[in-house]
Amino acid sequence: MYRFGLFIFELETCQCFLLFFSLLRSSSNTGLSSPPLAAQTVVPLQHCKIPELPADRHLVFELQLFLCHLIALFVHYINIYRTVWWYPPSHPPSHTSLNFHLIDFNVLTLTTIVLARRLIAAIVREASQGGTSSLPHSLLLVATRFAVLTGTGWSLCRSIILLFRTHSFLNLLFLCYPFGMYIPFLHLGYDFRRSSLFAHVPSARVGGDLGSVDKAGRDYLTVLQHMWRPSTDPLPTHACCLSPDLIRSEVHYLKLDFNWRVREVLLSSMLSAYYVAFVPVWFVKNTQYYDKRWSCELFLQISLSTSVILTQHLLPARYCDLLHKAAAHLGCWQKVDPALCSNMLQHSWMEECMWPQGVLVKHNKNVYKAVGHYNVAIPSDMSHFRFHFFFSNPLRVLNILTTLEGFLIFYQLYSLLSSEKWHHTISLALILFSNYYAFFKLLRDRIVLGKAYSYTGVSDSEQKLN
Repeated sequence: MYRFGLFIFELETCQCFLLFFSLLRSSSNTGLSSPPLAAQTVVPLQHCKIPELPADRHLVFELQLFLCHLIALFVHYINIYRTVWWYPPSHPPSHTSLNFHLIDFNVLTLTTIVLARRLIAAIVREASQGGTSSLPHSLLLVATRFAVLTGTGWSLCRSIILLFRTHSFLNLLFLCYPFGMYIPFLHLGYDFRRSSLFAHVPSARVGGDLGSVDKAGRDYLTVLQHMWRPSTDPLPTHACCLSPDLIRSEVHYLKLDFNWRVREVLLSSMLSAYYVAFVPVWFVKNTQYYDKRWSCELFLQISLSTSVILTQHLLPARYCDLLHKAAAHLGCWQKVDPALCSNMLQHSWMEECMWPQGVLVKHNKNVYKAVGHYNVAIPSDMSHFRFHFFFSNPLRVLNILTTLEGFLIFYQLYSLLSSEKWHHTISLALILFSNYYAFFKLLRDRIVLGKAYSYTGVSDSEQKLN
């Protein structure tokens, strides 16, 4: 009888331990708790004030970008048309470092104009914004605009006419091939940006262009007009409103604006790399040898470096901070297993409600948990989830750009140390100088903004403790 009672006691003890460990395991895995909605409060958001970081003027930036492209084009021509001019003078194959007689200067002129398209547009726009100035200054601006447009148009028309006389239609089609993809992509972006929803968002305004895009027709000439404009529009502004509908509308506009900027970065970098690396190779004679591997490598380097430089210019620190503020107001939802929270309080999601952190809601037969301080996002909308994921950390874009530029510089330094050909050494040395300045600005912004955001995080944690 004593052994039977001891057995029952041990069995009950094991059951208690198993029940305790199962509860402990379930609580550690889920971490779910959903107190009543009235017992939860929405924590007020305190945005970080980032310092003013120096930025290049748009005209100066376009000039630097054009010089980088010219350097890349120059080193590619060295790779294609180099000679062995250091041979003994008894039988020199050439007295110059390049075979200038083999270079098609019409192709070179057309390529240079295409690479300078952004700089030309920036100069014309800068000369058109004279304002209330004196008569000599106005005449100088008009003369500058006339000289730039006339010189560019005459050079372009002359090169195209001469190319039609000397090359086949297939070569000219290859020369204009990127614009066949460029226009449809921008036409899609143009359709997205003309949404009338943005007129009802007081905290997300841009200057001038959206109204003109709204009234423009759906023709390719209008798309080209907005494609060749410089990206100097004022950055959107942010207002800390408490209306869920306005917050979602602002996020929708910022998402479209961000997609437009990224599309412009990708297309511009691919177009520049195409005309730097592939167009000069296509017009080389069949009897001439060139390093194909180096041409492909140069294409990748120019694409990556141009993408980083343009992204840094089109997505400055103020713009990334704006996206971070909008993501903080939008919030995020985490999908949970309904079986793990069947005994917890759940609410039906409503779009006019601002949900606090930790609450459980039902939406489209699924259960979601609020993650952010403010949660007005649609739980099943993956675009809201991606927006919060990318911009909840204000330094994520800057970290990606710094990593890419650092990796590119490290690879170029490694290639420079291991190169055995003189034209590779000259090419990598010149290209490296064009990337050092961009990496310096990225690293400077990363250090300054990292300290600013870390200081704000320490201050918020001290306030919560107090």
